[in-house]
Amino acid sequence: MGVIPVARSLRWLAWATLVANCVLVVTGGAVRLTASGLGCPTWPRCHEGSFTPHGALDLHSAIEFGNRMLTFVLVAIAVATFVAALRSGRRELVRLALVLALGIPAQAVIGGITVLTDLNPWVVSFHLLCSLAIIGLSVLFLRRLDHPDPTPARGPVLALAWVTFGAAWLVLYVGTVVTGSGPHAGDVDAPRNGLDPLQLSQLHADVVFLFVGLTVGLLFVLLATGAARGARTAVAVLLCLELGQGTIGFVQYFTDLPIVLVGFHMLGAALISAGVTWALIQVREPG
Repeated sequence: MGVIPVARSLRWLAWATLVANCVLVVTGGAVRLTASGLGCPTWPRCHEGSFTPHGALDLHSAIEFGNRMLTFVLVAIAVATFVAALRSGRRELVRLALVLALGIPAQAVIGGITVLTDLNPWVVSFHLLCSLAIIGLSVLFLRRLDHPDPTPARGPVLALAWVTFGAAWLVLYVGTVVTGSGPHAGDVDAPRNGLDPLQLSQLHADVVFLFVGLTVGLLFVLLATGAARGARTAVAVLLCLELGQGTIGFVQYFTDLPIVLVGFHMLGAALISAGVTWALIQVREPG
């Protein structure tokens, strides 16, 4: 089936879903990097007896409370997207919109568990990975707006694209474990995972090189086989994102992890999740 027109409002909401979830990754990073993770020391309330900081308001509580308030923005976008998907009458959009909508309160609960466990690094890692997964799903939702019933490709090129996708998620996961061993815990008293940051950083670099190598290989294969322009462009953009993200990663490592660079690195993780999902879709659905 070819391209199907959709309401402009639904397209804007789909983009808003993607952008808002990327912003959530960045603001969540800001909470951790400013040691504001326990600015609201309990959940779902901010302080005992209050959902807002009130008299306990300071910079840390303001940052943490502001991040919590972003959840309501995400809920509003998710509900509007789901309603617009229902009005479109297309089941595949309704299903995806429902999963995206349910992902927001699920993330809020995981965030609450993060606070209640005093920023346990493994829970923090899972919290970030869930946000990155929602970003990937948002990209798929955007694709399905115009391509509801694609004819998927088959063969070794698609297999290579899937392996590259898997390598991307390995990089993202190991990156969260590296973070869990490093200095930016979200609070001065928050626990670390007890693993060696130096060894984990080396492991992270190794899987990054694997990811980049697979992406380069995929791009060359697409060029050699005369693949569709969309697939070639998507993989080339992904490679540029990887090189930019890798550069930030190396610079931040050798400059003792300045918070500004770490913040950009977290934005890069969100873009990698979006980029690798888009690349896989383009290779899988060349039409």
